[in-house]
Amino acid sequence: MTNSTRSKARSFPLLAIVVIIIATLLASCGQAMAPTSVSEEFIQQADSMGAASAPAYEPADYSFNREQQEVEHLVIKNADLSLVVSDPAAAMDRISKMADEMGGFVVSANLYHQQLENGAEVPQANITIRVPAEKLGEALERIRQESDQLPLSETLSSEDVTRDYTDLQSRLRNLEEAEAQLRNIMDEATKTEDVLSVYNELVRVREEIEVIKGQIQYYEQSAALSAITTSLLANEAVQPLTIGRWQPVGVAKQAIQALISSFKFVIDAAIWIILFILPTLALLALIFILPVYLLLRVWRRRRKAKAATQQAATPTESDQSPG
Repeated sequence: MTNSTRSKARSFPLLAIVVIIIATLLASCGQAMAPTSVSEEFIQQADSMGAASAPAYEPADYSFNREQQEVEHLVIKNADLSLVVSDPAAAMDRISKMADEMGGFVVSANLYHQQLENGAEVPQANITIRVPAEKLGEALERIRQESDQLPLSETLSSEDVTRDYTDLQSRLRNLEEAEAQLRNIMDEATKTEDVLSVYNELVRVREEIEVIKGQIQYYEQSAALSAITTSLLANEAVQPLTIGRWQPVGVAKQAIQALISSFKFVIDAAIWIILFILPTLALLALIFILPVYLLLRVWRRRRKAKAATQQAATPTESDQSPG
C-alpha cells in the first residue's frame, strides 16, 4: 500500500467521525433552529470519501439534570405613560436624572412644540428610560408625581421569555460542545481537505454561537432593565375653553365629530360606487347588454332592407293603369 493510499484510508474514518459527532451534538437543537444541522455538502463530501467504512462512534452523554438547569422566570416588564405637566422640558430633565440615580439610563428623549387652534405654541416631550426591573414601581410613582392630575393613559406590559431563554441556553451548550469536538478533530487532521472541511463547519458553528449569545444577552438586559416611555403634555394643550360650566370646545368637538362621521359615510359610499358598483355594471353591460343591442340593431337593419325590397318589387297603381 502506497503512502497516498494509506493517507486516504486514514482520512475516511476521520471525516466520518466528524459527521457523526456534529449530527449527534446538534440534533437536540435542530427543531428550534434549522441552520444548526450539518450542511448537506459536508455530509456528501464525507460519504464520497468512504464514511460508511468508518468504525462505529459512541457519542458522549450530554444529558443534564433538568432540576439543576431550571432558571428563574425571566419576565420583561415595560410601561407607557401619558401625563399633563406644567413644564414638559423641566419634567423631562427630572425624569432623566431619576433614571441615572436609579442605575438606569435614557434611551431617547425628544422635545418639540405643538401649535394649538388659537395659534399658540406649547412644548411637548417624549422620553424613554430604562431602570432596574425591581425599581419599576418606584420609578412609575415618581413620574406620576410630575403631574397634579391623573395620567391620561397608563399601560403596564409584561412578557415571560423563560422558555425561549432556556431553549437558547440549551442550544448554546450543544453548539459549544460541537465547537470543542471540531477543534480537537482539526488538530488531529493531517490532510488539507480534511482540515478545510472541519474548519468550514467550525466557522459556521462559531457564527451561530455568537448569534445565540446576542439573543441571550438581549433577554437578560431586557428583563433586568424595564423600559418606561412617557409622553409629557403641557397644560395649555388639554385645557378646554370654559364659560361658567359650559364648555363650547367640547360641544364643537362633538359637532365636528358628527360632521366627520357624516362625511365619512358619504365618502365611503362614493368610493364603493366608483370603484365597485360602476365597474361591475359596466362589465355586466359589456357581457350581456351589448350583444343584445348589436343583435337588435342587425335585426332591424335586415327588417328595413327586407321591407325596402318588398316595396320595390310591388308595382304601384300608376304602373298598373292603362296608358
